[in-house]
Amino acid sequence: MLEPIGLDERDEAVYDVLIRRTRATTAELASDCGLTAQATSRSLRSLVDLGLASTVPGRPVTYVAVSPDSGLESVLRERERALNGVRSHLSNLMALYRAGSRFAHPGELVEVISGRDDVNRNWVQMQRATRTQVRGFDCPPYAAAAGHSEPNGIELELLGRGVKYRIIYDSSVLDLPGWLEDVTMGIRLGEQARIATGLPTKLAIFDDRVAMLPLLRPGEDAVTASYVIHSSPLLDALVALFESVWERSVQIRPSTLPANEDRPEQLSQGEEKLLTLLASGATDKSACRALGWSERTVQRHITKLMRRFGAQTRFQLAMEATRRGWI
Repeated sequence: MLEPIGLDERDEAVYDVLIRRTRATTAELASDCGLTAQATSRSLRSLVDLGLASTVPGRPVTYVAVSPDSGLESVLRERERALNGVRSHLSNLMALYRAGSRFAHPGELVEVISGRDDVNRNWVQMQRATRTQVRGFDCPPYAAAAGHSEPNGIELELLGRGVKYRIIYDSSVLDLPGWLEDVTMGIRLGEQARIATGLPTKLAIFDDRVAMLPLLRPGEDAVTASYVIHSSPLLDALVALFESVWERSVQIRPSTLPANEDRPEQLSQGEEKLLTLLASGATDKSACRALGWSERTVQRHITKLMRRFGAQTRFQLAMEATRRGWI
């Protein structure tokens, strides 16, 4: 259990006995653990070095256990500081490595990861290594039977650490039942989400150092193989593509007002969602699925909104809603 902080099985056995006794001599601990005095002394030195035990004056030397909550917590904090130092140094090492291999080994700038398990493993590792932001295109089909699911545990962890998630969803997700509620939950947890029509592929960019995208086109079981793009002009082009689409996409903003409170121009929650869907290019049928309304109800709300704000077309209505900051 305590191997990650530098204690082997023998050290941990001595520590457990010392914790139960609170204080003991080397001979007493050796007897209880069934170890030689020499082996027990080595373990005790390790415990003292880590700050998990101390000695008191006298003969024979008596060892006293430090309270585990403070002793172990101190060791953990020190390990975390050391790991953070290594993590900080990693980016510098990778910059040097990429600079040295850019021309000597250009093939290493683009990797192909095959196999569903390896693709998923790399996806998890790249998220965990992210320090600033994750950017991505999200579009069907999905590996899971359902559509967009609630944010994964890693995303929640990174959002809690201050890492940004900026995701652009393809408008085809509007055909998935329950998608609007799922993505709204993600936004409330800190995800920045937009929607656009005709995204070319799934894409994930981790900081400005690496990107991951499917090897195959949508519909061809794309999760079984992926490209991994390292720092290079190709990665720069993918970053530029994302930012360009982000600027042209429609922001998805969940309503923050209680259901019984007036909204801008007396808009209901449903009308706010409908305007967001219209601005993203949703058809009446897509809006029906996303909102759980009938097609006639959708058409009635659209007609009412167009008449209220003097819009001649749905496009004008969506643009007016955007201009007024409703979506």
